[in-house]
Amino acid sequence: MAQIVDQFGQPIQKEVLHEPQTARVGWVTREFAEHPSRGLTPQRLARVLEDAEQGNLAAQADLFTDMEEKDGHILAEMSKRKRALLTLDWSIAPPRNASAAEKKQADQLQEWLADMAEFDDVVLDCLDGIGHAFAALEIEWQRLGSDWLPRSLTHRPQRWFQTLPHDGNALRLRDGSAEGADPWRFGWVIHRHKAKSGYLNRAGLHRVLAWPYLFKNFSVRDWAEFLEIYGLPLRLGKYPPGASKEEKATLLQAVASIGHNAAGIIPDSMLIEFQNAANGSHEPFQAMMDWCERTQSKAILGGTLTSQADGKTSTNALGAIHNEVRHDLTVSDARQLEGSLTRDLLYPLAVLNFGQVDPRRMPRLVFDTRQPEDLKLYSDALPSLVGLGLKVPTAWVYEKLAIPTPQANEDVLIAPRPEMSLPPELRPKEAKAALSYRAVLTNAQGEVVYPDQAALDDIELPDLSGEANTLLEPVIQALRSGATPDDAVEALTAAFPLLSDDAITEMLARAMFVADVWGRLNADS
Repeated sequence: MAQIVDQFGQPIQKEVLHEPQTARVGWVTREFAEHPSRGLTPQRLARVLEDAEQGNLAAQADLFTDMEEKDGHILAEMSKRKRALLTLDWSIAPPRNASAAEKKQADQLQEWLADMAEFDDVVLDCLDGIGHAFAALEIEWQRLGSDWLPRSLTHRPQRWFQTLPHDGNALRLRDGSAEGADPWRFGWVIHRHKAKSGYLNRAGLHRVLAWPYLFKNFSVRDWAEFLEIYGLPLRLGKYPPGASKEEKATLLQAVASIGHNAAGIIPDSMLIEFQNAANGSHEPFQAMMDWCERTQSKAILGGTLTSQADGKTSTNALGAIHNEVRHDLTVSDARQLEGSLTRDLLYPLAVLNFGQVDPRRMPRLVFDTRQPEDLKLYSDALPSLVGLGLKVPTAWVYEKLAIPTPQANEDVLIAPRPEMSLPPELRPKEAKAALSYRAVLTNAQGEVVYPDQAALDDIELPDLSGEANTLLEPVIQALRSGATPDDAVEALTAAFPLLSDDAITEMLARAMFVADVWGRLNADS
């Protein structure tokens, strides 16, 4: 195989195609998390965050993992934000003014990614970087025929990594050395997510959430202690002068247990007095917890009304505004992930299978983050605007309504009579055939003539059975109800919009003729 270089012109290590890099630093895979959230205090939290700023990410990564495991609110809100991208369609877009070969490469990459059963897991694992500032997925390659394809993309814990003390953006794999090992090119998908600006070791969203998490834990603990003693009377034990340590211990044990067991024994010389029951309110603890959770929701989703309703300030309008903010965050997350997957997954796939590729002409992964506009609003407005002569590009309409542009030889929906989709005042005016007929039972002066029965028998009436009867039914019903001929035409047009004007005119004339003859023959019955 010819020498392979990455998008920066640096040669890759061929070992990356045969074994994962972590196989050479196996000791880091056998480390256990330290769970710094146990007994967390403000002083200890500050120390953990400061250590991360110096490049030691292990304790900070363990704390961030504990936060999602122990705080259901953080887990729920982070899950909403991360899983929003799983609902988006995605595609591999060729470069601008792509050649036939570049379009073919884009189609092949699209097919490979679509065939990856775990691609949704890859997206979800990459978005773990929202809280940690980065997420690392190790690629294990396999050869299938003549193609190099990923066998697996495995999420690696952030505690396996460090940054250089003098460069907070230089991510290294911990291998026991002072500066760590540079991740192998083509061996990792490393998604660096900027929840806020700054060095990589300070850009994670969980650094903002750590303080509300700590304060909320204090409130939960204090509330639990309050509930444990709420309603219980204060027990005051009194011992006589000269009591021994054993007697004092006996009294203390009785005082401690009598509140729960409602029973106990003490010597006659001792006394237990019951004071007022412990009272108070849960509201201060609840208020603190609510403040912490609202702060977490604002940091994660940009607002609170899409995550919980307080019954006071929540309205549909405000909820819709907050949902717009959530959409903005989804767009931002998608844009950042597009770049990471294009750089660390699509580019290696292209180079290993197509040969050296110009990074500037690489097909890109694109998430469809468009929000379709109101179809009814546009369907009502566009025909009127176009009818007035406004020139509207079709590409703009497809973009606004999030409708894919039809490809060559692709079946599309068509309107049987396009002019009927326009408002009545904008429909083209067509010359209609004059609807008139001459009653066969009147003379030239308009006088009614009653021919003999033989003459009537000679009249050939149209056959109204079968399909003709069905077609003429709207007209006949209109005429019987006293409608005008114009009303009958409208009834027939509405019932059968595909008929031509000539066919409608002929059918209506025949129906009126039959109705006239039938009425005259049955006038005396």
